[in-house]
Formats: sequence, structure tokens, C-alpha cells
Amino acid sequence: MRILVTGITGQVGSALLPRLAPFGSVIPADRALIDLTKPEQIAERLDELKPDVIVNPAAYTAVDKAEDERDAAFLVNETAPRAIARWAADKRVPLIHFSTDYVFDGSGTAPWKETDAPSPLSVYGASKLAGEMAIREVGGPHLIARTSWVYAPVGANFFRTIMRLAKEREELRIVADQFGAPTSAAIIAEAMAAMFAAPGGILQIIGRSGGLVHLAASDSTSWHQFASAIIEGLQARGVALKTSRVVPIGTSEYPVKAQRPLNSRLDLSKLSQTLGISTPHWSLGLKTAIDEAYANSQ
Repeated sequence: MRILVTGITGQVGSALLPRLAPFGSVIPADRALIDLTKPEQIAERLDELKPDVIVNPAAYTAVDKAEDERDAAFLVNETAPRAIARWAADKRVPLIHFSTDYVFDGSGTAPWKETDAPSPLSVYGASKLAGEMAIREVGGPHLIARTSWVYAPVGANFFRTIMRLAKEREELRIVADQFGAPTSAAIIAEAMAAMFAAPGGILQIIGRSGGLVHLAASDSTSWHQFASAIIEGLQARGVALKTSRVVPIGTSEYPVKAQRPLNSRLDLSKLSQTLGISTPHWSLGLKTAIDEAYANSQ
């Protein structure tokens, strides 16, 4: 089986490569192979690469920048996935596509279910929802996996930002009224590997999923609590830090261009009960990520 993975320099893409290797020949598709900013070239490239499965974590993820670059965000997050989905549907090739909690407006406190109506607050969220809709409209075997608060020991993300700032500043002011599940790229990749390893393989998982599943670490926390846990983990490993205070603040005290959902909790019932896949508590994913980051720094 030839498994094509896009976005291999990103957090999820790079985590997927080694974990999907046992299930076939993995085609690492960087931007030189599959350029989502040039969707008109995608079908020709896929014809050349001849994948049996396509896994697409690549996306335009600059949330605030997207407010000023709507066309660029929709090009990568809607038009390109539509082109991939068309090729995949024509060839009956399963497509696994990643989406986001930002398709929801963040109201209430209950975890969002797959059956809840999306209502994005930002251009980024709208572009990701449009990508979901495009894939469903095209048809073909597909699975859209919505995840949230993704981080890894590599790349640009909240986890690495806190690691850096904790060495530079005595005080950090972190939003405490937004809630979600910090989800390491490793947790996502391991869950995806479990889907490939399931009886009947990924095709049976796609059939049972109905085309959409929420995939994140279990339980939830706030950005403030997440930042505090990162710092505590680093201190426990003897890392010298400058930060002595992590101050909780409200969203209104940290203005950004794109509005964020206050409630990014995702209901994982379908993932566990229908697909038979469970994910670890977010704190366990964090422990592993800190261990890896610490080892890489030595």
C-alpha cells in the first residue's frame, strides 16, 4: 500500500511518517511534490505518485494572518482539498483530511459533537469548514478528523513558545478563559496508526466513522493551566527558567486579530465507542513532549 502524506515538515505530518511506515510504503509529499497553493497541478502530481491512501494534514494555519489573507487561506484550505478529493474519488482512493475545532463558535461548555452545527468565528475556521464541505460534496471514501490545540516539540506552536518565554521573562500572562485539549502531534499520529491497524484497515474505519470524527487528547484544560504544566514539567527536569509567575488573564486582555473559540472541547465518544480508539490524557501527551524536547536540548 502506497500512503501519501502531505505537510511532512509540519507538526502532524512529521509525526505521521514513522508511525504509518509499518502499513506500507509512505510517500513523504513536501511542497515540492504537492503544492497546495497550486491546486491546478495536484491531479497531475497524484497521477504520477499513484497513492493508495492519501493523508492530508497540510493546511494554511496562520490564524491571525488569515484575516488579511482570506483568498490564500481558502486556496489552501478549501480549493486544494477539493482537488485532492476529486482525484481520490475518481480513483476510489481513501482520503484522510484534518480539520479543526475552529469550525465551532466556542459557545457553552459542553464538548462539541460531530453532529453539532459549525459556526466559525474566524476566516481560518471558515476556510477549514469550507474544506470539509468540499470533500463531502465531492464524495468518495473519506475521513475528516477534527482536532484541537495541536503542538509538538518541533515547529511553531504554543508549547515551544512557552518553553522559550519561560527562559526569557519573569512573568507570563496567559489566557485562562479558553478551554480545550492540548493535543500533541504524537497522539494524533498514534491514533491514526491505530486506525490503519484496526481489523479491516482504514477503509472499514472510514465506513464506520460516517466520514467525520473528533480526535484530540482526553480531558481539557485552559491555556493558563497548560502553560503552568509546561513550566512545572521543565522545572522537574532541572531546566533553568526565569519565569516565577504565570498570571491568568481574560481573552479580552489579550487582543488578537482573529477571534478564538472560548470552548474548544471536543466530544470523543465516536472515536472511542464507534471506532474503538482511545487517546491519553492531555497531561500524558505533554510529559512525552517535554521528555523529547529535553532530550533534544542535551
